[in-house]
Amino acid sequence: MAKWTPRHEAPEPLEGPVVATITGGTILWFVLFLVQIPFYGWFDDHGHTWWLWTCLAGGGLGFIGIWYVRKRDAAIKRAAQDPTASDPTHPTPSAK
Repeated sequence: MAKWTPRHEAPEPLEGPVVATITGGTILWFVLFLVQIPFYGWFDDHGHTWWLWTCLAGGGLGFIGIWYVRKRDAAIKRAAQDPTASDPTHPTPSAK
């Protein structure tokens, strides 16, 4: 069997409204959790309580994701404003 080799280069990653996307997903997970709470008895009777806890975990992990993408977005904006700040080989002026 021959090893597969790509015939073209991979495209550049897409940049979009990452913070809004992660925030929207986090809200969706929490809404799904809240909608399922009144049916906890049914989920428990049928062995599907993991559905509730999956939604809660998705919302909780989403908070970590929101924190991460906000920090990332801020770092990208800082780097765009000061291109020498991200270049470790560029000497910084000494404080006098």
